[in-house]
Amino acid sequence: MSVSAVVPAGGSGTRMGGPVPKQFQSLNGKPILFYTLKTLQDSGVISEIVLVVPEKEYKAACADWLGKPEIVKKVVIGGEKRQDSVFNGFVEVSQDTEIVLVHDGVRPLLSQKMISESIHAAREYGAAITAIPVSDTIKRVDSSGLVSETIDREGLWRVQTPQAFRYPLLKEAFEKANSENFYGTDEGTLIEHLGKPVKIVEGSEQNIKITRPEDLELSETFISRAFPEI
Repeated sequence: MSVSAVVPAGGSGTRMGGPVPKQFQSLNGKPILFYTLKTLQDSGVISEIVLVVPEKEYKAACADWLGKPEIVKKVVIGGEKRQDSVFNGFVEVSQDTEIVLVHDGVRPLLSQKMISESIHAAREYGAAITAIPVSDTIKRVDSSGLVSETIDREGLWRVQTPQAFRYPLLKEAFEKANSENFYGTDEGTLIEHLGKPVKIVEGSEQNIKITRPEDLELSETFISRAFPEI
């Protein structure tokens, strides 16, 4: 049975600055998005990728300057929010898809282990999200900037992508969310809203979501190790 990947890369990247959105900015001579797409293709378990981009970047993303792999079957325009963008990509995946894997375009350091374990867990449990346990002390802060309490970090996890879902389950979750105008911060939240279980797959501190200039600098060393041939 096939696995389809939806890669949301529709953000404007205002915190990064620069003349182009963050997903198209250069990381060791290649667009950030290049590494994400290459890793997904190199997994050998994904049948197709649906890439979701901002409207103003649509023509450029359809061209070959990204060096995108052959399994990018469709490029679609994103929506107002991340959830809208993922949904726009989801409705374009092949109807015979068994598992839908969602991965942020600006997380170029995902591993093959994360991909395979997420897919395996989704087949078993229906939904799986990559995450790492919280190791820092967590404080709740009020509107004036004063600490109101310290949160017990036991059982707390920081959510990443990839996230993987059985196609019918994610379809049902989107339908419920859309009918209720419910927005979650990730697709796992939509499954929770549906009242279904979500399995945790352990991620990595290196699986950085590049949102700020310092994230780009930190990623340069990791990328050189992960892609020595580039």
